[in-house]
Amino acid sequence: MNKDLNFDKQHIWHPYTSTSNPLKNYLVKSAKKSKLKIDNNKFLIDGMSSWWSTIHGYNNKKINKSIKKQLKNVSHVMFGGITHDPAIELCKKLNKLTSSNLDTHFLCCSGSVSVEVALKMALQFWHSQNKIRPKFLTIKNSYHGDTFAAMSITDPDNSMHSIYKGFLPEHIFAEPPKSQFNGSWNKKDIASISKLLDENKEDIAAIILEPIVQGAGAMRFYHKNFLTEVRKLCDKYNILLILDEIATGFGRTGKLFAYEHAKIQPDILCVGKALTGGYMSLAATITSKKIADTICNGPSQCFMHGPTFMGNPLACAAANASLDIIMTNKWQKQVQNIEYIFSNTFPKFLKYELVKDIRVLGAIGVIELHHNINIESFQKFCVKQGVWIRPFKNLIYLMPPFIISNKELLKLLKTIDNYLKRLR
Repeated sequence: MNKDLNFDKQHIWHPYTSTSNPLKNYLVKSAKKSKLKIDNNKFLIDGMSSWWSTIHGYNNKKINKSIKKQLKNVSHVMFGGITHDPAIELCKKLNKLTSSNLDTHFLCCSGSVSVEVALKMALQFWHSQNKIRPKFLTIKNSYHGDTFAAMSITDPDNSMHSIYKGFLPEHIFAEPPKSQFNGSWNKKDIASISKLLDENKEDIAAIILEPIVQGAGAMRFYHKNFLTEVRKLCDKYNILLILDEIATGFGRTGKLFAYEHAKIQPDILCVGKALTGGYMSLAATITSKKIADTICNGPSQCFMHGPTFMGNPLACAAANASLDIIMTNKWQKQVQNIEYIFSNTFPKFLKYELVKDIRVLGAIGVIELHHNINIESFQKFCVKQGVWIRPFKNLIYLMPPFIISNKELLKLLKTIDNYLKRLR
């Protein structure tokens, strides 16, 4: 074994894995466009966009240039009492791209932190009006991150966070909608969340949802009417609506933001992952000036949160370049093309008895199996085939870079087919 990989195995604790029985790691030497080059000079087609973030591919010239230019000026400066051009430019762009009511931006250092910030905003919004509303309402099979507040609104029973039950604040979980995105709408899907909201309306600070796509918790796509009805309920009961677009934002579902499918507006929006094109960790929690001013006119007179790397200039420079690429609108055709190929290929996987369901939306394709997958065995098989796909539980899914070629896409799909054929 390569001595560096041996050191890695002995001393580096990777995410979602064991130190006593670690999964095999592959050493990436470089990356360009849709490919990763590993230590034996082999290239892997990346089907995951590095956890859904590198939408423009690796080593993008425009983003590289923006970061290098900023590096010559200032790589980091505290955001307290100081501002800088990259942050101002970024917030101007986000102002243009998001809903008209979302005009106040809080820059965070990660997606999970942006969710924490959104929850704190909601709690402080009510506190500033001399109301204590300690609960959040969401749906089962949700996932919002791995920090403590984010874990507390992630499904407490069917998630990787179930071992923390009892330590986390307990919130309210409604049944998830059963109506699928491309299926017919069943009005009964709104009954559970409507009932729980009515019963707990005095205690609920906000409803928080992953719009349209439930990510790491289930990879399920639900009907847009559910979002529409939830927005109506929030208006009826004067409850805030937080939407977590960390995984879905910036085109992944075929709309710039997934909430656009339902033609609604959130009160607070969380974005991250693809914000910088997958280059650096940066996120934003975006709300209205009305909500921000209500918070800041309350007893605390300000919002008490300030990450050290909030508004990092290098990350903002990367985000500005990434959003410049987004604003050319090439992503729309790219995502449509991926969706077309997925839609014509994924149904073929249903011929295998071990496949329970398939789902496609935008640049997301999901194969749900009847049993969990051996991750290490699956990845070893994929690497031999020259692709990189990381499954989760019983799900094999693809979220490739938008710039991926048809040939590369088809190779990813062929590899999955070969794997399923092998298990038959």
